[in-house]
Amino acid sequence: MKEAFRHIYGASPDGIWAAPGRVNLIGEHTDYNDGFALPIAIPQNTLVAARRREDGRLRLHSHQGDGPVIDLDVDDLTPGAVTTWGAYPAGVVWALREAGHRIGGADLHVDSTVPTGAGLSSSAALECAVAFAYNDLYGLGLGAPALALISQRAENGFAGVPCGVMDQMASACCTTGAALHLDIRAGTHEQVPFAPESEGLCLLVIDTGVKHDLGDGAYAALRAGCERAARLLGVAALRDISPADLPSTARMLPARLVPLVQHIVTENARVTESISHLRAGRVAALGPILSAGHASLRDDFRISCDESDLVVDTALAHGALGARMTGGGFGGSVIVLVDEGRAQALGAAVTAAFRSAGYLAPHLFAVSPASGARRIE
Repeated sequence: MKEAFRHIYGASPDGIWAAPGRVNLIGEHTDYNDGFALPIAIPQNTLVAARRREDGRLRLHSHQGDGPVIDLDVDDLTPGAVTTWGAYPAGVVWALREAGHRIGGADLHVDSTVPTGAGLSSSAALECAVAFAYNDLYGLGLGAPALALISQRAENGFAGVPCGVMDQMASACCTTGAALHLDIRAGTHEQVPFAPESEGLCLLVIDTGVKHDLGDGAYAALRAGCERAARLLGVAALRDISPADLPSTARMLPARLVPLVQHIVTENARVTESISHLRAGRVAALGPILSAGHASLRDDFRISCDESDLVVDTALAHGALGARMTGGGFGGSVIVLVDEGRAQALGAAVTAAFRSAGYLAPHLFAVSPASGARRIE
């Protein structure tokens, strides 16, 4: 990173910051419904080498993009002004200024091992790495939750993706060896021990290769549907509906909104149940919960795809304790909880199933709970 920075900008960086991608164990699409989620950070990180500038210029370069340096004026940053990958780091700078922080420019060089379009929050990792860098470069003194909110504001208001805050909170606040219990309405988070290896288990991520784009309108339509259902039910958010309420609420809604409510209500319950199991040291008990979550995303929210369903079906047929798509949907990755001794054979079975279906081979790797965003040098 230092060598690349010097090659691009002709000087050394002031520091290097890292922020991870995330896997959401359970609690999908619940964050913008004031609900609960249970993500972990993964070992794959986005790195940002950064140097403060005093002339108000924001210069951006990505190793993955391998294109020319993007050169911007901090004073001219407005939503829609940047439409490439640079919208995410530029959005963080814009969001910090919108929040009243006195900041200027910087030179940034980005490199990442978080797969893009795989449902592993590559955008949140980029935003959080930049937010943490700016926090140190300009001595803002903001804590991790505040930087997560700035990063979410960047994605919502500048990049134009109406996501909740779960991805950014996971990237900013997760710790090694734990899942992050998020209560979105309360604005609280709690570390819950998550150590699958202690029970001889492995958490596999299987990237289907189907790229998703949450800015294409489908995500926004789901959020709008959930918000309309809450208004019709007379509640602040779908978090306020309990499983016992579902039969009566179904009679109060247009038919197309009923499955959305069904998913959010049961998904919140799955998060609560998962936390109880983890606190009791029963990681294996998460298996059926993961599979039930996938069925809900597939049948109620209808955001799965053939490739994700094939991974889940094949994994369960070859001994997985549970499996589900993770992330916003419309492609991306599937997580699989499996005995360590079965993981290799299961991966081979999924790869063979993809070959038989005429799909490109998926990308498989194991993950364990990793550290959130931090300065590394």
